Amino acid sequence: MWQVPLGFLQRPAMEKWSLMTVTVLLALTVRWTVSLSSYSGAGKPPMYGDYEAQRHWQEVTYNLPIRQWYFNTSDNNLLYWGLDYPPLTAYHSFLCAYIAKLINPDWIALHASRGYESQPHKLFMRTTVFVADLLIYIPAVILYCCSLKETSTKKQVSSALCILLYPGLILIDHGHFQYNSVSLGFALWGVLCLSYDWDLLGSVAFCLALNYKQMELYHSLPFFCYLLGKCFKKGLKGKGLALLTKIAGTVVVSFAACWLPFCTDVEQMMQVLRRLFPIDRGLFEDKVANIWCSLSVLIKIKNIVSPQTQLKLSFAVTFLSLLPTCIKLTVQPSLRGFKLALVSCALSFFLFSFQVHEKSILLVSVPVCLILNEIPFMATWFLLVSTFSMLPLLLKDGLMLAYTVTTLAFLLACVASFSIFEKTSAEDLQLKPFSLFLKRYVSWFKSFPRIVRSLFLLSVTLMGVLSLMSATVRPPQRLPDLFPVSVSSISCLHFLFFLVYFNIIILWDSKNSRSQKKVS
Repeated sequence: MWQVPLGFLQRPAMEKWSLMTVTVLLALTVRWTVSLSSYSGAGKPPMYGDYEAQRHWQEVTYNLPIRQWYFNTSDNNLLYWGLDYPPLTAYHSFLCAYIAKLINPDWIALHASRGYESQPHKLFMRTTVFVADLLIYIPAVILYCCSLKETSTKKQVSSALCILLYPGLILIDHGHFQYNSVSLGFALWGVLCLSYDWDLLGSVAFCLALNYKQMELYHSLPFFCYLLGKCFKKGLKGKGLALLTKIAGTVVVSFAACWLPFCTDVEQMMQVLRRLFPIDRGLFEDKVANIWCSLSVLIKIKNIVSPQTQLKLSFAVTFLSLLPTCIKLTVQPSLRGFKLALVSCALSFFLFSFQVHEKSILLVSVPVCLILNEIPFMATWFLLVSTFSMLPLLLKDGLMLAYTVTTLAFLLACVASFSIFEKTSAEDLQLKPFSLFLKRYVSWFKSFPRIVRSLFLLSVTLMGVLSLMSATVRPPQRLPDLFPVSVSSISCLHFLFFLVYFNIIILWDSKNSRSQKKVS
């Protein structure tokens, strides 16, 4: 007699998971198609590219003892793609190498495999990225979207679709060839666990992210401040102290487990740290869309300031730019504030810190994906700019067609799913408290929705034109870097605008922070 009602109750859940399955299959199809486009450094000796770097790490980790992985030896030339990521990356390379050895030992033969290129090996390497995405990143995205409270099934599926179609991560991991989805996936698992108050599991997940790629330091302060704030709220003389002790113990054990093989002596650990944080490389290298590279067009900072002073300067500016957000999160810990702090702090690191790479914008973009459902217009705009900021790198890898198609698909998905052009009021942009304050002094704020829509259209047009010119027009001989510099400078201006925007939301929104804490 209960079969009909139970079946009725189960139908929505079955429908949601069916839609999620279709979403995942579509995302996987897009990823595999992009991976067939090209790969970084194909046929370009002597360094080839990031594809060769990942293959070389497999060669090194499989053939050499652990104590030699990070040291310069006759069998491990650190100038040729020396391992410069934390231990979990090395262990992952070893696992992939073990499987590669079973299929074809030539793929990881010491010295002899340098620059190895074959169709079967390309298929194998593409599959390793595909599997990592499928096992770690995609499940975290799906479960996060399903956990969104007070959100319809349609919006949950739409959020998952747009996040999984974000072109920046797809193009870098599956086109340029990297494993960013592993560290970012672990970080997402950390966010998901914290949203359910599984603080110890969340700490373990983030420790795994940090021990896979050191750039996860971009997210470390929000995790630290949010958990510390929770401990303060519980009281540091009772439950709060117990929670803080448990979290500290969890972090220590997690790091010890990852670093155990490298703890045999101090020199071994120091060498790994030197490889992870190469201070000697200078303030920046390639044309990256941060403040230092953009300012160098006008002021040659590298020629004026010593490397040590550059390091101190970047540290000071980065610290000051993220300090207000961290203080606010510690004093008023909330899940919503935590997600916004992940965006703001990561963006501060990207804009102002030392030795930033263009691909590091992904560390800002994935947290932005987490608020796509809350602020669809601004999140979509930011994610488009973040992909555009990596254009010079994508052109170098022959990914212009993939870049164009995936960007348009993502934009259409966001417009169809969230009607982003209808979500530009001060309330939709989470600027109502700020607008109430500003209206006392600025009369034109009433027309803000129309202004922000016009700015968005101008921005998208500019990015489209510059993308087309970068791909088709030869720059003047006296200005060979005209287009890369233009892309980085324009992107940097956008990112400064977004940094101000996200900080306004965080610092002006005390009532919503407290109410979100109660809901969570």
